[in-house]
Amino acid sequence: MNNISPLAFVHPNAKLGDGNIIGPFCYIDDNTVIGNNNNLLNSVTIHTGARIGDNNEFFPGASISTKPQDLKFKGEVTTCEIGNNNSIRENVTISRGTASKGKTIVGSNNLLMENMHIAHDCIIGSNIIIGNSTKLAGEVTVEDFAIISAAVLCHQFCNIGRNVMIQGGSRFSQDIPPYIIAGRDPIRYMGLNLVGLRRKGFSNEQIDQIHNAYRLLYGEGTREENIQKIKETMPLTTEIEHIIEFVQASSRGIIK
Repeated sequence: MNNISPLAFVHPNAKLGDGNIIGPFCYIDDNTVIGNNNNLLNSVTIHTGARIGDNNEFFPGASISTKPQDLKFKGEVTTCEIGNNNSIRENVTISRGTASKGKTIVGSNNLLMENMHIAHDCIIGSNIIIGNSTKLAGEVTVEDFAIISAAVLCHQFCNIGRNVMIQGGSRFSQDIPPYIIAGRDPIRYMGLNLVGLRRKGFSNEQIDQIHNAYRLLYGEGTREENIQKIKETMPLTTEIEHIIEFVQASSRGIIK
């Protein structure tokens, strides 16, 4: 059974699972699907196109599956898909997709802090922390276990690698490769995310291999030449292959 405040509005066509708590002044629109055991505190808005999993907590002012802030959007039917066990704090806004990808995706076990924004067609992985007032523009991809600090501004189409740490107040328009710390102004590579990697159980050998790969990648020579050096001189472990694939797939280039 769901616990729905008499002061909330739930559209008759909305599909709700079981065990949800819908607080006062919440608004749940048509064409929405909400799973089980979600907690919507007061004044949460779930717009059309939302597809929400289980055990998520939405704090006051959160606005999910909002109309994209994209002038090319013509009202096409799109979705905003959110997984399980997310904590979505006060005044977080997440837009639904456009015709470009058709959906915005947020995975599971994420902490999205107060007043941050995820724009249309973003793909956000799982086990991610995004700080207060950070803004991700359209079609950004964030891989698992990334930590993005407060007040970060991310240009559209950028990719953020797994297990990264991005310094608060940073702004960038190029991709941030996996396992590193990025910061300063202008933003740049600042070494490996050693604390984060050790907390995730990376061995000293794995960390040394990642460090050696970046020493080659950011050494003398072109990016293509340095990737070839990595392929020729290093064991192609899962982590090293991921670094190579990430950098080779980057259309915007990686930070220096």
